[in-house]
Amino acid sequence: MSSEKSTIDQPVGGKAADKVFRWVAFACGTLILVVLAAVFLFLFFRAWPLIGGDQNANKATIESFTGSKAHNFWQYVGPLAFGTILVAALALLIAFFVSVGIALFISQYAPKGLATALSTIVDLLAAIPSVIYGLWGGIVLVPAIYPFWNWVAKYLGWIPLFKGPAANPARTVATVAVVLAVMILPIITSMARDVYLQTPRLQQEAALALGATKWEMIKLAVLPFGKSGVVSASMLGLGRALGETMAVLMILSPGLHYSFKILQASQNQTIAANIAAQYPEANSLGVSTLIGTGLVLFLITFVVNFIARKITQKVSA
Repeated sequence: MSSEKSTIDQPVGGKAADKVFRWVAFACGTLILVVLAAVFLFLFFRAWPLIGGDQNANKATIESFTGSKAHNFWQYVGPLAFGTILVAALALLIAFFVSVGIALFISQYAPKGLATALSTIVDLLAAIPSVIYGLWGGIVLVPAIYPFWNWVAKYLGWIPLFKGPAANPARTVATVAVVLAVMILPIITSMARDVYLQTPRLQQEAALALGATKWEMIKLAVLPFGKSGVVSASMLGLGRALGETMAVLMILSPGLHYSFKILQASQNQTIAANIAAQYPEANSLGVSTLIGTGLVLFLITFVVNFIARKITQKVSA
């Protein structure tokens, strides 16, 4: 009888545990939405004086921020949003191919000991605070990279993106993009490495058995398997680049233009760095204006992640 009773009671306990787990998972998912909504509402209500307040006072505040270069909020936030997207996109463009190459080397080519060491180094790089990257960029990279940017401007200046003269010191969008690329490279590399390591061994051996070379096996089995994971990793890195503050603030010479001249100084600025630069001396209306730009950054990040989700679903299909 006791054995029959334990057999009957076990599924009941399992069902109870399933219900508890389901409700805990549901609560966690709901909490994420609540926090997201709370952040949005905080930004919206703190920025409300910018929307429904005295527009003449808002105009004066924006003019004080920009030296009378902008006279309303959209003239102010437009170039900042442009600079944010430009810097982040360049950083992702630089980091993506290097990250994929490192991930493939660790997962497919490196001996086990070397792969373990490289994986540890990559994971440690991902944990370095952004202010350290900013110090390295401002003290070491800015003076060291000028000769290279000068060469680029001299021989590739006919391309609008590289139009010279190259600024000296090189406190430009191009230098900031390199620093942000170094920052997001460990994130993309780590996730891409883990995805490539999960490629089914049978698929790799089948490709090799059919006569494929090592590279052909990677192209036919490993890269297609890791597409969605690499896209997700790239969007995660892009999200960090969009919101980066200290490294940009410490390196970039700010400007308020819609400019693609990445080798010239005082052309662009990002929303996050602008908030950090202006906040200490801002009055209450100025803080509302800066929070309004933060709301725009929040929406940009949300849209980027939404698009990334759609791309990931399409790639996985």
